[in-house]
Amino acid sequence: MIREPRNKDKLENYYQKFTSQGVLDPNVHPWVAQSWQKSRDLGVLSEKMPSLVTLDKPELMRRQYLHEKAIEYLNGSYNQTREFFNVYNLSLLLLDNECYVLKNYALPFFQKNSGELEGARLAEEDIGTSSISIAYEHKIPFLLFGAEMWIRECQDGDACSVPIIVDGQLVYIVTIVSVQQDKLPYSAIVSLLLSIKYAMEQHLTMVAQLEARHAILDSVPFAVYHIMPGGEVVYSNRLGQSRLAGIDAVATNGGHANLNDVVLNYRHTPIYKGFKGVPSYNKEVTWITSRKTYEDITTVVPLENEKVVTSVVTVSLPIEDLRTLVAHAVGYKARYSLSSMVGNTPVFTAMQEKAGRVARNGNHLLLQGEPGTGKQRLAHAIHQASIRAAGPLISLKCGDIPPEVLEDELFGTSENRDESRPGKIELANGGTLFLDEIEKVPLHVAAKLAEALKTRELCREGESVKRDFDIRIIAACDSDLKRLTEKGVFSSQLYNIVSKSTIRIPLLRARREDVPLLAEHIIGELAEQHNMEIKELLPEAVELLMSYEWPGNIKQLQGVVEQAFFNTAGTKISAQDISLLGETGIGIAWKEDKEVFVEAWKVAGGNISRLANMLDVSRVTLYRYLKKFGLDKE
Repeated sequence: MIREPRNKDKLENYYQKFTSQGVLDPNVHPWVAQSWQKSRDLGVLSEKMPSLVTLDKPELMRRQYLHEKAIEYLNGSYNQTREFFNVYNLSLLLLDNECYVLKNYALPFFQKNSGELEGARLAEEDIGTSSISIAYEHKIPFLLFGAEMWIRECQDGDACSVPIIVDGQLVYIVTIVSVQQDKLPYSAIVSLLLSIKYAMEQHLTMVAQLEARHAILDSVPFAVYHIMPGGEVVYSNRLGQSRLAGIDAVATNGGHANLNDVVLNYRHTPIYKGFKGVPSYNKEVTWITSRKTYEDITTVVPLENEKVVTSVVTVSLPIEDLRTLVAHAVGYKARYSLSSMVGNTPVFTAMQEKAGRVARNGNHLLLQGEPGTGKQRLAHAIHQASIRAAGPLISLKCGDIPPEVLEDELFGTSENRDESRPGKIELANGGTLFLDEIEKVPLHVAAKLAEALKTRELCREGESVKRDFDIRIIAACDSDLKRLTEKGVFSSQLYNIVSKSTIRIPLLRARREDVPLLAEHIIGELAEQHNMEIKELLPEAVELLMSYEWPGNIKQLQGVVEQAFFNTAGTKISAQDISLLGETGIGIAWKEDKEVFVEAWKVAGGNISRLANMLDVSRVTLYRYLKKFGLDKE
């Protein structure tokens, strides 16, 4: 509240009457009267300035650092008006929202030097009535005349305070205090403080908004740059700074990083075209530097002033990061954990514990075990327990891919400049590549893969551009890969790489005691997946499952339990509800024998996905065999 000057003698009389008699004159401003009464109730001494509550030096420095944006702004404002403060013998104070003085400018205040006052608290409970306490209480500017101040030795000068409010919250108080009252330009002082209030609130609001936008930009998976016509990067977000450092585009001598100096093909990029007014959206761009070659998906937006391009904003996403995002979006991640693999037998728990140790060491890994023992589930679990868990898990069943196509599947292909696709190795970058049936990889492809894993570089088929990658191989083999290597059927180079850590998965018949636990676990998973009630295996059903040899291992048990689960009407599964699909298991006979294939299909309830899972093949492979046997998928 901005007030007209008041008669000093009258104000002194009002103050004297209250402090000596406790009588409030009706001409006293109601907010001043309220504060006087509160000051008396708080027991604040009215004669001399008391010892003030003061922050210690470390805490003051911490608060000054925390509020450096406000201090920096007020520094600039004060420096521009310093002469005005000197001419009229004024002090300028910046206080935080607890009324601690963060900064004291200009001349002494309350006869204290700046060093004494900074860190002191000037709240109502400390100094009684002041323009600070009233502005703090009522959240509006207030001019207080000297005789209205609670402490008598401070009544020689007047004071005016304004609250600085951002987003509806009082964050600071700015105060001007005079040492004397004669010939003060009240209107100029009030105008100055109101200007500071408005400008400071706008500035702090803008700073908060910019900080929020920086936080947003730093959290997105894109590199964002603001680039000037000469190639100078005047802004980059966190990922952008990392990318610039990776190509040695760093600022020197207080200047800005310059892309023109480090990107060898700068004049052939969308950025250069952007300065000619040509925007680009989601364009695949190759950046050639002296260090390496990068590929990004890049968007360039020209910024114009009076139809002249003054700068461009560039947003780019590294190709490898895009592949990781896509991999996660389409479900290329671990579906199982080590805890999802159940069993209590010593042979199983020893294998599970080894898998947990191996998962963390980062070595390439070989899983060996008969078909159906759970190699795929274990590969998923190891990936999830590894430091690469946040990266993609890409699977490739080498036996399902024709040998002449497998190389393209692994390394990718490039038909021409505009048509190029990554292979499984690039898609797995930053994560794990699971190669099932690795023994089916031809010798020449295996040798090429071994060389790529050594150098961590590859070229797509039809390209000469070298691309870096970082993956972990988990290989799986149904037979003895070492013996195949010794016979010359499998590449010794690739074997030496993937077999640094080897886990042998036990047969189900070697851990027969785990069959009831596994069956219950399978039933629990099926009930959860299909939102059905859990069913109970009766003792005779458990006995039947325990008596079987399970040549198809856990995969066969999965199919048998699935069939019983879906075909049993009630909640109790008896021995009569269980079909063991013959006494010898199906092995690979289904590939040649139509009757065995049809029997397996019946066990799967006619469900292609379930049959593919049971036989450990892809749906595409099953459709091929449906065609071979002349069967309709319906």
